[in-house]
Amino acid sequence: MNTFTARALLDQLRQLDESDRIEAKRASAIGKSVMETVCALANEPGLGGGWLLLGVEKASDQPGDYRVTGIADPDKLLGDLHSQCANAFNVPVRIQARAEALEEGTVIVVEVSEADPASRPIHFANKPLPRSAWRRGPSGDYRCNQDDLAALYLGRAGQSHDASVVSGASLEDLDADAIEHYRDARRAVNPAAEELTFSDPELLEALGAVVRKSGQLHPTVAGVLLFGRRGALRRLFPANRVDYIRIPGKEWIEDPHERFTTLDLRDTLPRLIQRATAAVLDDLPRAFQLPEGEIRRDEKTVLPDKVVREAVVNAVMHRNYQRQQPVQLLRYSNRLEVQNPGYSLKALENLGEPGSQWRNPVIASVLHEMGLAETKGSGIRVMRRLMEEAGLSPPSFDSDRHHDQFASTYLFHHFLSEADIAWLGQFRHLGLGEDEQRALIFLRETGRITNSDYRDLNRVDTLAASQRLAHLRDLKLVEQVPRGPATYYVPGERLEPLAEEGEGDLFTPLSTQSGGLSRESAPLSQEPGPLSQESGGLSQESGGLSRESEALSRESESLPRESESLSRESLLAELPESLRRQLDTLGQRSRDTGRLESAILALCAHRPWSLRELAMATKRNPAYLQHRYLTPMVRKGQLQRKFPNEPNRPDQAYIATEEQS
Repeated sequence: MNTFTARALLDQLRQLDESDRIEAKRASAIGKSVMETVCALANEPGLGGGWLLLGVEKASDQPGDYRVTGIADPDKLLGDLHSQCANAFNVPVRIQARAEALEEGTVIVVEVSEADPASRPIHFANKPLPRSAWRRGPSGDYRCNQDDLAALYLGRAGQSHDASVVSGASLEDLDADAIEHYRDARRAVNPAAEELTFSDPELLEALGAVVRKSGQLHPTVAGVLLFGRRGALRRLFPANRVDYIRIPGKEWIEDPHERFTTLDLRDTLPRLIQRATAAVLDDLPRAFQLPEGEIRRDEKTVLPDKVVREAVVNAVMHRNYQRQQPVQLLRYSNRLEVQNPGYSLKALENLGEPGSQWRNPVIASVLHEMGLAETKGSGIRVMRRLMEEAGLSPPSFDSDRHHDQFASTYLFHHFLSEADIAWLGQFRHLGLGEDEQRALIFLRETGRITNSDYRDLNRVDTLAASQRLAHLRDLKLVEQVPRGPATYYVPGERLEPLAEEGEGDLFTPLSTQSGGLSRESAPLSQEPGPLSQESGGLSQESGGLSRESEALSRESESLPRESESLSRESLLAELPESLRRQLDTLGQRSRDTGRLESAILALCAHRPWSLRELAMATKRNPAYLQHRYLTPMVRKGQLQRKFPNEPNRPDQAYIATEEQS
């Protein structure tokens, strides 16, 4: 661990607010709360430990508002802390603690090292597991459950999950054709590879696909995922699939008049990568150009083929296969988002640097040997370079340790186009820097932005990103949604009124200019046209256009346009005259929070309303409306969700509580 002074830690808290690695506590004594944080920091795999700053407290709910309260008797507190760390847990926890003067007070800096995997889980002695063990999340410390313990015990064994034996699996569950597929791909990469001379059982054992126990071969998790029969994959790993979801518009909001197009893909991992890549590429918008002096026009997808392939490979190779949840490829009108279970083991700020950290080393090695994956951490660097060469904004990445999720976003449009510059002209008087302008364009396209997104867009460090986002917040261009290290930003007051009258979406579609393409090039299609038969870039194994992707394209042609399926006039037609007048008097630039809340309550008392419907009825941006009004109103008990246990359901709706009705 790096050594930080009390001043440096306090400055980080004030700039970045709460952190998963830094905790501030008033701590007049070493109580339960301090020891739970020590336990959590020591337990959390891959976090690298963390720091406690004792004698500092959060002064208010405002981001970064910390003040020094001081420690009256630092010597006694240090003695108590060392004693409890040595005796309170099942094993002694290593800490370094010291007193420092800070702002005319004395504080204590505590460095907690990450525990050795063989010692985890750290838990309070003489108390039953799992509730006596703690882990660290973006919102602070939380008690372990059985799933948390399983992950910690697996680390203790020193074995990756993909190398473990699958209960209920046998050699009969492995497919000879899949093994031959590996041999063909390996031969193409290295015809002299020694393993090509092995028998099938010898090959599988050498690859880690099977292990020998009591003289018998048993398939591992990697073995079934890489070489399993279709029936075995469905039986043993029902959630091991890739879902390609085509979403009209820019937001994940279900409308009863619209339907999503979904393609569920199941197969061995090598084939799954090829099929999923083909499905995305066949459905992406395409740009055409006629180079000077040529008689045949070139065609290319809006995202480079290799970027799509790397995105799919990363999701499949690095996902957490202990989680029963599929990989999702979300194709919006303006971007591709790839989401997979399994947070990044590598810090976001280090993505793209040499060196990989593998969650699934057996799977990663086999995919590398087949020529499908990089193993030196170069994949993200390649994606960034290819996006830049294509004139596109760089990909952005988000890793959520607490929810064990990783996501990447790839925007389709060129940065900064003439249309972008024209749109930004309205903020010229604010003197925004180019990186801040990029952030506003990204926010316009996605509805939210994080510190990590800002860093990816502009290649700045965490502190610089935080300072510039705070500047945009102070200008009321963005509004901060404080969630500790998971803090994000949505459109602020100065952006929210910019929607055209009667529109539910703040942001109008971007120009379809193709940036660096020749003047003869046709604009990018907002809807995919006939699929090209020249969709190069896929491996020869892909067999051209997959049947699934052809069906997807045909089905997507029938998707209704958003303007045809929902309008403000049709929504208001069903309302009583008094409620329509109440909505009309709101105005688009009203800053009367009480009047808007009253209108929302009246609507949701009439019937359940979705976010999109509420945004259109009130003429507000959906992301702004949700985070500024709907979520706080749910917390206050004024509204309730139609599906309270599934807050992210696409068909979610809001209902006024009985007290408000």
